[in-house]
Amino acid sequence: MSKQQIGFILLTMAMAMACNPVQKKQQASSQPNIIYIMSDDHGYQAVSAYGYGINSTPNIDRIAQEGALFTRATVTNSLCAPSRAVLLTGKHSFVNGKVDNMSPFDWSQDNFPKLLQRAGYQTAMVGKIHMDGLPQGFDYSAVVPGQGDYYNPDFFVNGQKERFHGYVTDITTDLALQWLGERDKDKPFCLLFHQKAPHREWLPAERHYKEYTQLTFPEPETLFDDYKGRGTAAKSAEMNILKDMNWAGDSKIPPSIMDELGIPSTLNWDKNAYENNLGRMDSAQRKAWDAVYDPIVEDFRKRYPSMTKEELMRWRYQRYMQDYLATIAAVDDGVGRLLDYLRAHGLEENTIVVYTSDQGFYLGEHGWFDKRFMYEESLRTPLAIRYPKEIKAGTKIDALVQNLDFAPTFLDYAGVPIPADIQGQSFRQLVSGETTDWRDAIYYTYYEYPSIHMVKRHYGIRTDRYKLIHFYYDIDEWELYDLEQDPKEMLNVYDDPAYKQVRETMHQKLDETRKAYNDSDENDNRFLDAYNKALK
Repeated sequence: MSKQQIGFILLTMAMAMACNPVQKKQQASSQPNIIYIMSDDHGYQAVSAYGYGINSTPNIDRIAQEGALFTRATVTNSLCAPSRAVLLTGKHSFVNGKVDNMSPFDWSQDNFPKLLQRAGYQTAMVGKIHMDGLPQGFDYSAVVPGQGDYYNPDFFVNGQKERFHGYVTDITTDLALQWLGERDKDKPFCLLFHQKAPHREWLPAERHYKEYTQLTFPEPETLFDDYKGRGTAAKSAEMNILKDMNWAGDSKIPPSIMDELGIPSTLNWDKNAYENNLGRMDSAQRKAWDAVYDPIVEDFRKRYPSMTKEELMRWRYQRYMQDYLATIAAVDDGVGRLLDYLRAHGLEENTIVVYTSDQGFYLGEHGWFDKRFMYEESLRTPLAIRYPKEIKAGTKIDALVQNLDFAPTFLDYAGVPIPADIQGQSFRQLVSGETTDWRDAIYYTYYEYPSIHMVKRHYGIRTDRYKLIHFYYDIDEWELYDLEQDPKEMLNVYDDPAYKQVRETMHQKLDETRKAYNDSDENDNRFLDAYNKALK
């Protein structure tokens, strides 16, 4: 047989294999499916796998128990939209351009779902993205506008607005499962499953508020923090549960009762939030809500005139925790439904499942709610990942991973080349146990000031033991924390002579890290000018 004949036969066989649907299906099955579950403002303290004991999340815990739990996962910018832009691009805020909630996001830039699409993946985004414009990189999208609504929410389904009846967490789960059922079964898939909850103003589902409003939760040790050990930034932030949380929208005190008791609105949208959120309910939903919340309001109305500030703080903390943790219970229900679906359809073994949040959240620590700071409760985020093919059940990872690392990790699992301009690192080999080599410091930036909660602009680094933060713009203050000796970050030791060498080492590390990521004071000034123009 001649070389030409052999070549023709080989070419014919290759063409047949390429056209063979069974062969194509086998090739697709070698690439893992990816499901990325992200909630909004879910503090790691409120995932029971972390052992804080304030609530139970059995389904999220399943991911950790059957895979890996990350104990020091962090974000690069603790704010909703910037965090999501970092997830998609694998680049810091000052590179992808989404530095705050106000600035536009350029959807035309590359993101990891686009790269997966080009590699043959079917992609979908369901839930909250909090960035304007039709999401790019997805064959299917069903996203809530802005922050979304808890009851009878609107979704933009492939760009077309549609209202759904029911509870947003359940509807988001329904849409995710529906897409999984209708997808092309011959292709690997990537699903971004983003819950609105537990974002403010925390309206739980009926099945959960009936239970959680009857519970009492332990107070954090620092609930009545006076911030004496820190600088201007901590003292001037406006996220104190007693002083800065909305009475109507957040604590669910009706505007009429506020007026009767002489309680002023905290923010100008306080009462409107209450009316708009509850106003979306139908008569049956509102009747069920009032049956539970009216007695709470009536008890408060009677007690309020004689309550001390300390009693008010404790009351507001319990109201906050009851509603916040109840919204998480529905998120956990949705995770359970998803895991059960994967098992029922034989998808468990070849599907990577991630659970995380877009940032951490304060659950009364330092008297606060919200996030934004580089302090631990805001910086750290829950992270669990399950992939039986590579990750041993019960794995614990202490390495300093960031949301910056999701894009390259998913591309790595999919066998897709990681672009050179992605700034994150794949943690695939780290979580499989093939390596322990990892970064020794993470870098953080925050830009949205002056704005709600008034958290100063800052940047900094965190290592295994220490944290160095620079607050700038209208102040110039440095903070240094020894996380081994002071895990609650109560005492800034920047000017302590005993930490002189540590301070110098951390400054050097900060300079090196900023240079490695191509950040500078010039970037800070550029984004400040853009932010000031947007405010005007």
